[in-house]
Amino acid sequence: MVSAPEQPTAIVRMADAGDLYTSWRWTHDVLPGGVNAASAAQVDGAVAALGRSLPDLTDPQGLHRALTTGGFSSYESEHELAQHLSRTLLPFGLARQLHDLFTRGVRPHLRIQPSPRVAQVPWELIAPDPGLRLVDIADVSLLAPLGIVHASGREARTWAHTRHLPVVAVLDPRVPGFRADSALGSVLGRMSADSPLSQRVAAYADEGRLFPAVGGPTDCFRRDDVDREWLGTALRAGAGRLVYVGHVTAAAPESGESEHAELHLACTAESTGFAEPTRAHRPLSAKDLLLGTHTLTAEPVRGSQLWPIPSRVALIACESGGDLRFSEALGLVSSMIAGGAELVTAGRWALPTDLAFQRFAGAAADAHPLQDAICSIDAAHELPDAVGALCAWQRQRVAAWRDERTIEQSPVLWAAFATVAAH
Repeated sequence: MVSAPEQPTAIVRMADAGDLYTSWRWTHDVLPGGVNAASAAQVDGAVAALGRSLPDLTDPQGLHRALTTGGFSSYESEHELAQHLSRTLLPFGLARQLHDLFTRGVRPHLRIQPSPRVAQVPWELIAPDPGLRLVDIADVSLLAPLGIVHASGREARTWAHTRHLPVVAVLDPRVPGFRADSALGSVLGRMSADSPLSQRVAAYADEGRLFPAVGGPTDCFRRDDVDREWLGTALRAGAGRLVYVGHVTAAAPESGESEHAELHLACTAESTGFAEPTRAHRPLSAKDLLLGTHTLTAEPVRGSQLWPIPSRVALIACESGGDLRFSEALGLVSSMIAGGAELVTAGRWALPTDLAFQRFAGAAADAHPLQDAICSIDAAHELPDAVGALCAWQRQRVAAWRDERTIEQSPVLWAAFATVAAH
């Protein structure tokens, strides 16, 4: 199929106004644009069906249910959900254009700006036809909020100019006051030196592109020194990428306060910041990243000066991309874009760990879906066309899910990831 730079691109924007209104236009007017309205009742029904299928960490049985009986637990139920979402949310006129391009061997790029109501929809996964997913016929990314991209004083960093700089890796940090088996405990579990993720860490270290400097690859995991001060020092020294694997506490959409989303680094409660301490720990909030020490210190420093964000960021954590569920998106993804990133991959919903797959769904002991996803996202962020590489990975996941239909291949994990791009 035809891909970049000849790749046709459609800008798709959605708005909630009772009904869901969708408009699309093709760059350079290669095809006609259009407008569509989907009724509130249909949209609410589709979104509710999706919500029932997702891991709900507020319910003690929510993760178990999602992996064993939920909509993503079997191919048949997931495929039915994907068709339901497509029938409701993909405008017929746009679907027809995509089909015409597909029959001509052309794979376009859809850049989608979802409304808050449909922000958790895995657009890549929806099924315009039985057995055919949107990512099979199009590359898909999400649009960063224009107000953030064009904000005054934003210093954008590009991959072309920074790709040689280090990868700053914050991998399963040790959160003060929380044991490894607690709510903010270990995400990855005990890591071995021969695991795929450890080997990627070792490769960066061998190239002199890893921060922190480590004696062995497993030294990068469960560190207790990767706090906000350490992160600021690492980023100010110059970085090409940031990879975070750990915990995020997302703000509730009904709060209207997306800036209260929190990264859980190894920060103690004595750290300066806007978030309230939890036990011996103060999270790093999106508000910190945006405002820095404004109103907190006698000589305040902007967030983008304390933490200059590199070109590419991976936030591998539960609902790390949750700010798109807000009408005013000022959460972690937006704060990364505001701080200089051009591309951020983040989670739409809660992510099952490898242990959860094994314990609740009977996955094999040597199955590591989360580690595999981290490695694939990390590898894609190393390539010039990261969006294309991520979509190619998700196409591979679709094929494996279609062929094998085992829980390890379920999109309950890999379809959670969305990539938000500034351009």
